[in-house]
Amino acid sequence: MKRFVFAALILGLTLTSCTGSRHDGSNVPSIDPAESMKFLGHDTSVVFLDVRTPKEYASETGHLKGAILIPVDSLESHLSELEPYKSKTIIAYCRSGVRSVRAQTILTQHGFHALSMIGGITRWNKELLPVIKVQQ
Repeated sequence: MKRFVFAALILGLTLTSCTGSRHDGSNVPSIDPAESMKFLGHDTSVVFLDVRTPKEYASETGHLKGAILIPVDSLESHLSELEPYKSKTIIAYCRSGVRSVRAQTILTQHGFHALSMIGGITRWNKELLPVIKVQQ
């Protein structure tokens, strides 16, 4: 219970500090890659959702460990796959942060708690954060 309260407190502080106007002018709940990294693999109350195409997911940019892949164009028809994560926070990411805003909006409209990762995998890579790469 203490772990859950601590995670909720940290996530609440992160959400408070990262929500607001983004570089693209949108005003959606967002989180930057460095803050997102704090939850990767360490916090079971957070799920990462990659909303790129399968080709992008397997590309040289890599993907986040444990990320669920559902392209944004098919997200609404695959929401049932995310039902087990309804009580968790979903951090959506794409290549640059545009599709993840769309995904965050869709998820929120359907009762999920979601954040959009600012700058997507491009910024994640620029910050030299770890990715999984598919061996080709």
